[in-house]
Amino acid sequence: MTDYDVVVIGAGTGGYVAAIRAAQLGLKTAVVEKQKALGGTCLLVGCIPTKALLEHAHALKVVQHAKDWGVAIGDASAGSGAPRVSIDMAQVQTRKDRVVTGLTKGVEFLFKKNRIDWIKGTARLTGNGGVDVFEGDRQTLRARREIIVATGSTPRSVPGVEIDRRRIITSDEAVALREVPKSIAIMGSGAVGVEFASIFRRFGSDVTILELLPRLVPVEDQAVSEELEKAFRRQGITSHTNAKVTSARATADGVDLQFQKSDGAAEKLRADYLLVATGRGPVTAGLDAERIGIDLETGYVRVDAGYRTSVQGISAIGDVITMGGPHPQLAHVSSAEGVIAAERIAGRTVRPLNYDHVPGCTYCDPEIGSVGLTEREAARRGYDVRTGTFPFGVLGRAKIAGETDGFVKIVADKKYDEVLGIHMIGLRATELVAEAVVALRLESTVEELIRTIHAHPTMAEAVGEAAHAVHGAAIHL
Repeated sequence: MTDYDVVVIGAGTGGYVAAIRAAQLGLKTAVVEKQKALGGTCLLVGCIPTKALLEHAHALKVVQHAKDWGVAIGDASAGSGAPRVSIDMAQVQTRKDRVVTGLTKGVEFLFKKNRIDWIKGTARLTGNGGVDVFEGDRQTLRARREIIVATGSTPRSVPGVEIDRRRIITSDEAVALREVPKSIAIMGSGAVGVEFASIFRRFGSDVTILELLPRLVPVEDQAVSEELEKAFRRQGITSHTNAKVTSARATADGVDLQFQKSDGAAEKLRADYLLVATGRGPVTAGLDAERIGIDLETGYVRVDAGYRTSVQGISAIGDVITMGGPHPQLAHVSSAEGVIAAERIAGRTVRPLNYDHVPGCTYCDPEIGSVGLTEREAARRGYDVRTGTFPFGVLGRAKIAGETDGFVKIVADKKYDEVLGIHMIGLRATELVAEAVVALRLESTVEELIRTIHAHPTMAEAVGEAAHAVHGAAIHL
């Protein structure tokens, strides 16, 4: 048996960050990870490779419009129309893999720098601070202070749709495709669904989105959903909302599926692939969590505001947890929870996360960035709501970039002028949202945003102008 102060199970963005912070605070730390590389879902098959593909899609978009920029490429110099360009998926995958490998090696370096032991294998909780690790022979670890469960989540399907990972696939397979499908159907229009819709449509696929709820990206403000649907329609992406997939059958060269439309009518669809992007479920199988007394709720580990489970000496963070309600499955949330858990274990005073201040970033085209309450949620909570919206298309910077879709919308409380939420869709919205997060963190008022000077010409001017619009006084609109 090998003793440590802290044993972390899982080396995703929650687990490895928790381990690094614990080691920084002087705790002898080990991480159990069964994958061949560190970084978890986000780094290996999620956030990073997906965004790499999106950057390739953006590069293709720029080249396709080269003539507008005065750049001659091939046939574009001899005549009108877009240049004849195509995507080389082998090279795309090679570059994507190079980015991922570089980052995983970076995490390995951080483990060595902080003297964190990487124990390769599958973990099982034994009680009383014990963790058995299996990779061939069994070895046993003991955590003197705490075990942190950070096993994350995995894609899940819906009844009647069997994932075969060949034609009916998850994001894990979609990110590794070495061909551009002629057609792809996507179940679900959350972040995963709309990001892959943008990727494959730009690469040349016919894309159809099937969303069970009444609108795309249903967790976003309704105005954002409506803007995205318009943008997708202009790009040639077909979207069906209020659509329930009733059957899907994989064949040798495609998928036959049937869905029920919003009017109740049944419709058939055939595609090369069906991407199931209907959410993710917790990874707890094999941990023996229930056997040692950990409370689970539909497979999720129940924790308190300090990420303690029902068993003393065991905490949990990230996608695998529930706190009695919806919990955001986001890499940056897992990391923040990992820092708090590690600091609490080390004896530091910590404050619970305010989940209303968690930014959401969706890297589709156009991008979406949001933080805080939507207009509907603010009204539901009893606020006297007023809003202000400013379109990116008015801005000089947007016109220069040739990216004029979208807007910034601010949701505020009329009584105290407090900013309750900021929602944006458009060029680099995933970067611009950082200002909004700081504003909510500091309990900013709309007036303070108005008096904050925004540089010109920038996309960020839309935040300041939207603040003016809340007070009915947008300058450039």
